[in-house]
Amino acid sequence: MMEENQNPLRVGLCGIGLEAYWPQFDGLRVRLDGYVRQIGKHLEKTGASVEFLGMVDSPQSGRDAGHACLRADVDLLIIYVTTYALSSTVLPMVQRAKVPVLVLNLQPQAAIDYDAFNRLPDRTAMTGEWLAFCSSCSVPEIANVFSRAGIAFNQVTGVLGDEAVWSEINAWIQAARVKKALADNRLGLLGHYYSGMLDIMTDVTQVSISFGCHIEQLEVDELSAIRGTVSEAEIAKRIELFRSHFDVQSDCAQEELARAARTSVALDQFTTAHDLQSLAYYHMGSGVPANEDTMSSIILGTSLLTARGVPVAGEYEVKNVLAMKIMDCLGAGGSFSEFYGLDLNANHVLMGHDGPGHIAIAESKTKVRPLAVFHGKVGRGLSVEMSVKHGPVTLLSIVEDAAHGFKLLAAHAECVSGEVLHIGNTNSRYRFPIGARGFVEAWNAQGPAHHCAIGIGHLSGCLSKLAQLLGIPFLQIC
Repeated sequence: MMEENQNPLRVGLCGIGLEAYWPQFDGLRVRLDGYVRQIGKHLEKTGASVEFLGMVDSPQSGRDAGHACLRADVDLLIIYVTTYALSSTVLPMVQRAKVPVLVLNLQPQAAIDYDAFNRLPDRTAMTGEWLAFCSSCSVPEIANVFSRAGIAFNQVTGVLGDEAVWSEINAWIQAARVKKALADNRLGLLGHYYSGMLDIMTDVTQVSISFGCHIEQLEVDELSAIRGTVSEAEIAKRIELFRSHFDVQSDCAQEELARAARTSVALDQFTTAHDLQSLAYYHMGSGVPANEDTMSSIILGTSLLTARGVPVAGEYEVKNVLAMKIMDCLGAGGSFSEFYGLDLNANHVLMGHDGPGHIAIAESKTKVRPLAVFHGKVGRGLSVEMSVKHGPVTLLSIVEDAAHGFKLLAAHAECVSGEVLHIGNTNSRYRFPIGARGFVEAWNAQGPAHHCAIGIGHLSGCLSKLAQLLGIPFLQIC
């Protein structure tokens, strides 16, 4: 869902060791090369494109491997510490590669078989066997040099082939994919901020610096103009699509369905023309009937876009559409939400929002309802009503951070059944392990904007890794 075959995650993989060992210990190099190939095969199963750099065992081979990383344009460098290796071998490679680094400190088994080890015929054979287990020996040396050089790095420690190790490596690969997707993301900004919402006003230059995405400033007039070219046949076909994806309520007027269909078709063309992978929008449209007509009929079209991997956030919420994009890249959806209220009798938090809904993570088929007024906004039209799938969820907010530009703020919860408000908006109930009061106070203390993205599943493990790859803080409330 999140990785396109024509642009896969590119991973540089090498083993590191010490050149002086190979003539001293018969079979050691072949054995260690085999361990590196095991990692490579696993990485290929994840869909990553692997650039094999071989066994890096000298400063010169380290420099060569670094240049190979540059030529292959790798997104992540994985260094398997197969045995003791000099830090002078690793440093030039990483300095030249200039990409995030994952260090694998993996033994072939959980422990040396001491009885078998001590029965080996001589101490040379014993030393060779020990060297196949001494990955951990070199990691402090490498970490020391990386720290002094200001090079961030990440680690996985354990046993080669262990399920827990594969799970950790997979999470790093997933986080690296999200980082790449953010860097490739073309984020469209359509319209302007909702006047007075100071919390969502964002330095978009810092957005590009922190996440690497391109930001495209767009005009509502262009969307309205495209809307005027949509044919009656296209409108009829889109209404059929609405009925297949939504539970269209009987009180939805055909005229309103046609308005929404016209805008939805235009949105698809608009998104394709600008090659958008995400979109944040808001526009009053007051005084320009064509623009008011466009913006008051946009919700069904933006919901369809969101469900197929182009997340759309209302109220020009730049930070939150990036949070939605992260959730979508993780296959978790990313529903645009804010606090609706507290049910202190049940110890639940009610959350939802007007505007686009992520229909792919709805508990049941999303309803389409007519609204005579869009509260606090201009116009009227069709809206969507849904609850997020019941079960474990993660809340994610991208929050301004004075030292690092942004930080990721997350919380685990459970979406639960119960009464919600039938007001034509997304609306769900959430139960938090620290209770409704505890969650709200802890969350608000971090200074997030009033919106967040909600995705299915507990995702903090991958989100924390993403934050490390991005070089920004991560905080989990619960």
